[in-house]
Amino acid sequence: MDKKLFIDSHAHLDDPRLFEDLGGVLERATKAGVTRMVTVGCWNKRGGFDRVVELISSNANLYGALGVHPHEAKEVVDSTPYDAIREVVTSADPKLKGRIVAIGEAGLDFHYDNSPRDTQREVFVAQLRLAKELRLPIIVHTREAEAETLEILRAEGLGPEGGVLHCFSGSPELAEEALEMGFYISFSGVITFPKALGLQDVVKAVPIEKILVETDCPYLAPVPVRGKTNEPAFTVHTAQKIAELKGLSLEDVARITTLNTEELFGIAGSAEETETGADADSPGGEKHAKVAYAIRNSLYLNITNRCSNRCHFCAKFSSYTVKGHYLKLAREPDFTEVIAAITELGKEPTEYDEVVFCGFGESLIRIDLVKEVGMYLKRMGCKIRIDTDGLANLYNKRNVLPELKFVDTVSVSLNAPDSETYRELIDTPFGDDAYPAILFFLKEAKKHIAFVIASVVGVPGLDIEACRHIAE
Repeated sequence: MDKKLFIDSHAHLDDPRLFEDLGGVLERATKAGVTRMVTVGCWNKRGGFDRVVELISSNANLYGALGVHPHEAKEVVDSTPYDAIREVVTSADPKLKGRIVAIGEAGLDFHYDNSPRDTQREVFVAQLRLAKELRLPIIVHTREAEAETLEILRAEGLGPEGGVLHCFSGSPELAEEALEMGFYISFSGVITFPKALGLQDVVKAVPIEKILVETDCPYLAPVPVRGKTNEPAFTVHTAQKIAELKGLSLEDVARITTLNTEELFGIAGSAEETETGADADSPGGEKHAKVAYAIRNSLYLNITNRCSNRCHFCAKFSSYTVKGHYLKLAREPDFTEVIAAITELGKEPTEYDEVVFCGFGESLIRIDLVKEVGMYLKRMGCKIRIDTDGLANLYNKRNVLPELKFVDTVSVSLNAPDSETYRELIDTPFGDDAYPAILFFLKEAKKHIAFVIASVVGVPGLDIEACRHIAE
């Protein structure tokens, strides 16, 4: 069963408002499903990073980031803060090994101008270079300094370990360019505020695979706890708003943003996730491929990774993860294993809106299993959908549509308005026979299946309207 386990990707647990009740803060977080946190230590002359180091060395669920906030940039007169960061990151203390997962928060804040702007720029650049030196991602703070932040990032470049724009409150243009550079975007409780309509539009536009969720506590408590001291337990409210804006379930957002945070910061999957056999597609975490998995309130079945085509745009050539689910099968499941995988999710199949044969492969290559599982679930009262490349008649060497009368919906990947364009986008062993076979499949499907959909992937240069005309 998917569990709503979150990571608060940016907290300030060394702040006295949280540190003095740390036991209570962590207990409330755990009850809310926020099992891990990245606590961000901002250097100052008085205490350096001592408190954050104390926190992460005494709690396995806490990770640290160290940096110089732009407000404190004026206090930097030599290499002292950078040397302190190097010392902690390279420490031989086993309690600190791998516990510092990022440099930051670093950046520019022209709203308060607590430090001279030239000094802010110098300290920001120094930390970008330090992140590359230590091979750690960078956490970027930018407020009312978008143009200057982008100018520096363009000049310095992002290291291979990547980075995140934290507590994002900027423009769509900033988000777009940051994504192009390779950044993740992290959203805080600000997105729950009633007047944050522009920021909510940015949430809708940013791919969920590039989103982190944070509190930035003790600041910026979300609705419905606005005005209180923020704390990691309130991560859930921000995640719920993301789910609402993206049309996803809270479980989806928990799973995907947790994986995103693990990937960016190099954090292994939690012990609880590994023990329960949940999938982990993260550095240091064992990968368990899903046979049955849920997105929103649809149940998906991943029964093969085989595919007759090689689509140039297919996501599996860069990652076998879809919406936080790892789908690279070690072997293909049989009927009993598929049903067992469904049962392990903890819901009756009829509780889902539909059951979809769709993974990283062409399900109808295994048409006998599709029929066996599909008719079994249909007898239970489930609605059945198949997502397909439309070439089943060719690789099964017969017209399979009469065998699929139990299916409620079929979605066929048309992907092109003509055979020539199809061949440019897709390597297929069927050559010029492929596109006419898809058109036949679509027409024949209408005789046997109630709802027939022709789908296309919006690749650059593709004439979507021409595809629509063919489908209609």
